[in-house]
Amino acid sequence: MQFIRFSDLCAQGKVKGQRVFIRADLNVPQDDAGHITEDTRIRASIPCIQMALDAGAAVMVTSHLGRPTEGELKPADSLAPVAKRMGELMQRDIPVVANWVEGVSVAPGQLVMLENCRVNKGEKKNSEELSRKMAALCDIFVHDAFGTAHRAEASTYGIARFAKIASAGPLLAAEMDAITKALKAPKRPLVAIVAGSKVSTKLTILKSLAANVDQLIVGGGIANTFMLANGLNIGKSLAERELLDEARAVMEAMKARGAAVPIPTDVVTAKSFSATAEATVKLATDVQDDDLILDIGPQTAAALAAQLKLAGTIVWNGPVGVFEFPAFEGGTKAIAHAIAESSAFSIAGGGDTLAAIAKYGIEKQVGYISTGGGAFLEVLEGKTLPAFEILATRANG
Repeated sequence: MQFIRFSDLCAQGKVKGQRVFIRADLNVPQDDAGHITEDTRIRASIPCIQMALDAGAAVMVTSHLGRPTEGELKPADSLAPVAKRMGELMQRDIPVVANWVEGVSVAPGQLVMLENCRVNKGEKKNSEELSRKMAALCDIFVHDAFGTAHRAEASTYGIARFAKIASAGPLLAAEMDAITKALKAPKRPLVAIVAGSKVSTKLTILKSLAANVDQLIVGGGIANTFMLANGLNIGKSLAERELLDEARAVMEAMKARGAAVPIPTDVVTAKSFSATAEATVKLATDVQDDDLILDIGPQTAAALAAQLKLAGTIVWNGPVGVFEFPAFEGGTKAIAHAIAESSAFSIAGGGDTLAAIAKYGIEKQVGYISTGGGAFLEVLEGKTLPAFEILATRANG
C-alpha cells in the first residue's frame, strides 16, 4: 500500500518550519475524579510528536476523548489532564487551546494541544466546511491514530483530503505495514484464529478469512456453533443455532480450497459457569446435555499448537476458552505459547486477545500487537479502512 510516511518527510528535511497537525489517539481511561488511570496511548503518541519537534516543526496535536456532545465543551471532556500527563512525560509545558478551528498561534519548536476534536460541530459527519478549516491550519497533516482509522470523520479523513500533504505517523504506518504483511502478502501457510462468544459478531470476518487463509481455527462460543454444525452435542453451551447453515458454508468454502476448520476432538466442561466449577476433560463425542463447554481440551490444544508452529503467518483475534478462570485457561495458554514459539509473523488484536498476551507474558514474541479494536476487526472483514484509502489516494496524487 502506497502512502506518505511522516518519518520520511522528516528525514528529507521537508518538515522544518512547517505547521504540522497530528491526529493522535489520546482517548485514555479516567476515574470519576478525572485522573488518568492508564497512560499507554499517551506514551505511544509521543514519538510522533517528538519527531515533529526535532524536525523543527510548529506542532499541533489533537484527539477525541470520551463521547462529548458536539458544540459543548464540558470539563469532563477536556484534554487538559492529557496535556498535563504528556507534559510530565516530555518534560515541557503543553498549552491547551480551545475554539481552535478558526486559527491557532504556534511557532516552530512549540507544541500545543487542541481541545477535544469531537466537540467541533460536524466532526463525526465529516463536514467538508470543518475539514477545510482544519486543513488550512497546517502544512502537513499526520494521521497517527489507528484506533480511529475505520471512521471517516473530519479530523481523520476530511482533513486528509484537503491538507497540502497528508501522511501516516509511525503508529499508523506500523499498523499498515503489519496488516499488509499478514493479509495482503502473507507467508504461507496463513493461519487465522477467530474466537469469541458469538458467530454473528464475527460472521463477516469468518467469511472473509475463509476465502484467504489455509487454516481457520475457531474458539469459544463460535467453536460451539461449529461443533453443533458438525453434529456434535454441545450440551447447554453457548451457541447460535440459527447460524448453523452459515457455519457449514464457511467449512465448505474452506474445504473447497483444500483448507480446513479444525473441530475440537476434546473439550473441558463444567456444570456451571464459575471460576470454582469443577473442570472435566472429555472427548467431544461424550458431552452431556447438562455440560457447558468452557475450553478446548489438551488433545485439541496440542494439535493446534503443532500446526501454529508450522505456520508462515498467524492472525489472532480472541481467546479459545474462558481463560480468566484458571481451570479453563489451558487452551488459550497453549495457543499463546505456540504463537510465541512459532517462527511465523504474527499479528494479534482485540481486547481479550491483548489481555491474554499480557497474562502469559508473550508481548515480545508476537510480531505485531494491534491496539485498534474496531479498526482491526474491520481489516479482518476485508474492508479498506477510510484512513488507509484517503492516505493512499493522496500519496498517488
